[in-house]
Amino acid sequence: MNIVDRFITKAQDNPARIVYPEASDPRILEAVVQVQKRGIAQPVLVGNPDQVKALATELGLALTGIEIIDSKSDSRLDTYSQAYAKKRDLREAIAKKLVRKPLSFGGMMVSQGEADGMVAGVATATSIVIQTATLTVGFQESLSTPSSFFIMIIPEFQGEQDKIFLFADSAVNIQPNAQQLAEIAIASGTNAKALLGINPKIAFLSFSTKGSAGHEDADKVIEALSIAGKINPEFDMDGELQLDAAIVPSVAAKKVKESTVAGQANVLVFPDLDAGNIGYKLVQYMANAKAIGPILQGFAKPVNDMSRGASVDDLIAVSAITSVQAKG
Repeated sequence: MNIVDRFITKAQDNPARIVYPEASDPRILEAVVQVQKRGIAQPVLVGNPDQVKALATELGLALTGIEIIDSKSDSRLDTYSQAYAKKRDLREAIAKKLVRKPLSFGGMMVSQGEADGMVAGVATATSIVIQTATLTVGFQESLSTPSSFFIMIIPEFQGEQDKIFLFADSAVNIQPNAQQLAEIAIASGTNAKALLGINPKIAFLSFSTKGSAGHEDADKVIEALSIAGKINPEFDMDGELQLDAAIVPSVAAKKVKESTVAGQANVLVFPDLDAGNIGYKLVQYMANAKAIGPILQGFAKPVNDMSRGASVDDLIAVSAITSVQAKG
């Protein structure tokens, strides 16, 4: 069973209520029909019901049993607008104009507990999805940074048939500071446990290992480790570590005296987006690894962003991941 199938099976055990605010996209309709049919989640569409049903008919799809919400006229619009206005310190009239938009309405459904998570992005820029989720759903306790991770499945690594790593952040934060790096690490470790059931061994990566090269960039990583330890002292974390010292036991034995992470890391926290984005693509294409993501994290409840080139299968997979995140 591949990892996507594992997510689907786990989601089917306890399907979450997932909202899709881009109901006018054919891929969304095709995906939610499969999501409902396979019991992966309970999908909710946000859009004009007449237009959505007309598009479904044109595509030969039956939306039987799938709820369609019109954000411009739904009975919850006033309640959501009041909650949004209070949260953002806005006039209610302004809040109402914002909440009428499907993406914001979907975020408020998640925020108000009427949906467990949201999947968007096939027709919306990533920056808008993240901004809307920040303003509606908000962040996990002790976190203030949205970020992302990739699940990397590497074949025949160090004697293992398939080795799974989390790479973070490889898609969102360009130049994270020490506080942001710490929060990326904590969110990634949390997802490693919730999604994959693994004990996270979190390595803060650098060009330096334990002071081998003095520089302010390495100092930032050291500071991030200290901050992360205060946020969650229960996670196994170490840094600053070069990549080989983080994942190769023989190298770790030479470079690091004592560590519960060095040579065993499965969550890799990159110091900036240059390193994270280049790193995951190098591994994906040069090691023939499978890359699943980017998966957003850091929000109080799961919100996931899709590439605008996403396929129906991609949407089904991310729906399963979102469902597991919500119920994990």
